[in-house]
Amino acid sequence: MSADSEDRFGQGDGELLTLTYPKPLPMRLDRWLVAQRPEQSRARIQKLIDAGYVRVNGTTGRAKTPLRPGDQVQLWMPPPEPLPYLVPQAMPLDVLFEDGHLIVLNKPAGLTVHPAPGNRDGTLVNGLLHHCPDLPGIGGEMRPGIVHRLDKDTTGCIVVAKSQEALVKLQVQIQRRIASREYLAVVHGQPAAERGTIVGAIGRHPVDRKKYAVVHDGTGRHACTHWTLVERLGDYAMLRFKLDTGRTHQIRVHCAHIGHPIVGDPAYSRCRRLPIELPGQALHAVQLGLDHPVTGERLVCEAPLPEVFEKLLVALRRRL
Repeated sequence: MSADSEDRFGQGDGELLTLTYPKPLPMRLDRWLVAQRPEQSRARIQKLIDAGYVRVNGTTGRAKTPLRPGDQVQLWMPPPEPLPYLVPQAMPLDVLFEDGHLIVLNKPAGLTVHPAPGNRDGTLVNGLLHHCPDLPGIGGEMRPGIVHRLDKDTTGCIVVAKSQEALVKLQVQIQRRIASREYLAVVHGQPAAERGTIVGAIGRHPVDRKKYAVVHDGTGRHACTHWTLVERLGDYAMLRFKLDTGRTHQIRVHCAHIGHPIVGDPAYSRCRRLPIELPGQALHAVQLGLDHPVTGERLVCEAPLPEVFEKLLVALRRRL
């Protein structure tokens, strides 16, 4: 434990929690603390242990420390540390639902969700910090709880947690498929069937490392996408997708893999002449369903199609 963490243990605006281990059988320190503080991820608990913010019987603990009946555990939750480059910025937000625990937004095209090197501002997170100035620190940093992400040019429903507890519970819902995410897209060509399922592990493209692809070398992660035909549009089609998994670029990669890339996709579709100019791929997160992390009530949000998506459909229908 560093001298700095020693000096700050139990001091300042953080939270000191003192617990007694009650079980008859030994259990790892990190696993037990996660059970006591379910709003904290296991990775977050392990970081706190490594930083010296957990003591067992007055001695600095380790993640693998076995707890025994009667052991006293002290967990010090330091206040969140602000990111110096992350500043609140006023921007219009299309709010579909909001309460004290979460907010669901209709994200426009061209908006990056989270800051990254070379893209420090103008993101959805910057706008959220302005919209919710009292947003608590999540994951040890002063940033909103992004539960899942949408690509920069993908539009539609995205949920953000306002507390660590809501963040963990919503992420579990996505992992266990309790939360449902449905998308609409216009693709090149027409599939022969009315519906289908695409199963293919997604990993880094073997040649272009900025892209992803369906891979068969064991390096990819399992991905499953269900699709249903909504409308045939001559040389194009509109499909509705439901995800079992949430891999990076999943729908875009799977559509390209079956020979029906998404219209306007700069990475996975060849440049083809379109009746109107698009800002990016014609992919829209139309519906998001989830159980409220506090009340348990089922919440279903729908995002209307963006204007440019509607114009594309009108232009393609005129060609029929």
